[in-house]
Amino acid sequence: MAAIRKVIIPVAGLGTRFLPATKNLPKEMLPIVDKPALLFNIEEALRAGIHDIIIIQGRGKTAIEDFFDRSVELEEVLEKSGKTNLLERIVNIRNMANIISIRQKQALGLGHAILAGEPVVGKEPFAVLLGDEIMLGEPGVTHNLGQCLESTGISTVAVMEVPSADVSKYGIVELESTPNPISRVTHLIEKPEPSETKSRWALPGRYAFTPDIFEHIKSTAPGRNGEIQLTDAMLKLVQTKGLNATTFKDRRFDTGDKLGYLKANIELGLEHEEVGSELRIYLKELVKRL
Repeated sequence: MAAIRKVIIPVAGLGTRFLPATKNLPKEMLPIVDKPALLFNIEEALRAGIHDIIIIQGRGKTAIEDFFDRSVELEEVLEKSGKTNLLERIVNIRNMANIISIRQKQALGLGHAILAGEPVVGKEPFAVLLGDEIMLGEPGVTHNLGQCLESTGISTVAVMEVPSADVSKYGIVELESTPNPISRVTHLIEKPEPSETKSRWALPGRYAFTPDIFEHIKSTAPGRNGEIQLTDAMLKLVQTKGLNATTFKDRRFDTGDKLGYLKANIELGLEHEEVGSELRIYLKELVKRL
């Protein structure tokens, strides 16, 4: 199986959990200290050797396209003021990857969003990264998934173990055995109640697919909330060519959740070269006052 050269990042969601902040700003552009959450995803793809980034976005998300476009006025101001470090950073972001923007005309679910990328992906294997999930590691989850798919020829998803109370928040996979490091998937359920499955293996938003997933999405009827669920199409992979799952050791932040977003800002803020030391002092003083 050929190496993965393209990644799809769906960012067409409405971001209702962060309203009113996300009324005009996509949730994937909310900053983690001084970097949009989406940029972490693109950097993960680059670490996997993937430079073609297909962003599936909905109406009102032009801020994402603008972010990766040239800002002539800003660059001129930075250059004239001698802020060369900031200028270099802005230029590097613009040139770091080949950004391909596709409009999802209707919000019909994750499966439908991924299908929108088929004209660009074609018959190649590809990765999917959910835009509000940040994974930090070297070389990274996407790199490892790509290697698994390349060596086995079988679509592979990242999984993590979650407590029973969190099962209903995720797509859940049932496995033949503990993924150490890989196991075959036997079944998938979209956001089940804990009583509906014994499995606690959740899908945190990292996938590597063979192109036949597109045909499975096309033949998938709308499910929960009238949406075309990716997990339903993945179940068809399980029943045909097969689907593998693997664990990961990377740090993960769910920035689509308010608490997860705050945790990401605190932890990555502590590591930030400009504010980390002062933030650590502040947090220690804050703990004393609580």
